[in-house]
Amino acid sequence: MTDPPMLELRRATPADAPALASVHIRSWQETYAGLMPDGVLESMTDQAALDRRTQLWQGILTKGAELVFVAVRGGEVVGFTSGAAGTFLTSNSLTDDFTADAELSTLYLLKSAQGRGTGRALLRALAAELAARGNRSLLLWVLANNPARAFYEHLGGAVVGERQEKVSGAVLNEVAYGWSDLRALL
Repeated sequence: MTDPPMLELRRATPADAPALASVHIRSWQETYAGLMPDGVLESMTDQAALDRRTQLWQGILTKGAELVFVAVRGGEVVGFTSGAAGTFLTSNSLTDDFTADAELSTLYLLKSAQGRGTGRALLRALAAELAARGNRSLLLWVLANNPARAFYEHLGGAVVGERQEKVSGAVLNEVAYGWSDLRALL
């Protein structure tokens, strides 16, 4: 029996946009089936959505405003995370006693990469870079019915808010997790 290929973490480049889009779409299909209405999921994971996601990631990676890390195993991107200082933090649905200076925008893994430390490694890479840039706290939003919430709780995230968001005509309930000290993720 051979050992599985080593996991490589690195900053994403514009050349990674198609792989990011593919993981984005595939992870939605693998993770969100049954968690959101089928029509919403289908409209967000078809070929047109893949093309839109590729363009989206090309733009994000070209501008460089967000930090994006990829996890590569055996030459294939199997997951990614992105985030930035001070983005998307304007929400009155957070608890009054929590503020964050950075946000985790995405953390997506293929099912084959889940439960292998890949998500933790990606989150640590992002947290380390944010901390090195002077950020102290982190916020993320996740679907309220997403079983991945246990992952964030296991890493010390505390529920600090909730909101409803309309996506393709459906209302989705989300919760915010926060870390008041980013170093807890390191």
